[in-house]
Amino acid sequence: MATCPECDAEIEVDEFDVDKGDQLSCPECGSNLEVVSLSPIELDVAPDDDEDEDDDDDLEDEEGEDDDEDEDEDEDEEDEGWEE
Repeated sequence: MATCPECDAEIEVDEFDVDKGDQLSCPECGSNLEVVSLSPIELDVAPDDDEDEDDDDDLEDEEGEDDDEDEDEDEDEEDEGWEE
């Protein structure tokens, strides 16, 4: 038996069927949990991978915007050269 860290519900977990790092969900509150210890079995709230992926996308978008601005500046400098 293990205890959900979110709602303190008792969760039936067979220590022979799980490994450290495995993820499961609490049948009471639905929280995603990760096995952090096997003897005794301890559960912790699993990290939410979806949020990390969204954050990475935002960073890539911001970096991409900076590159576009640099290209525009380069084009302006080339245009100035042609005018002379």
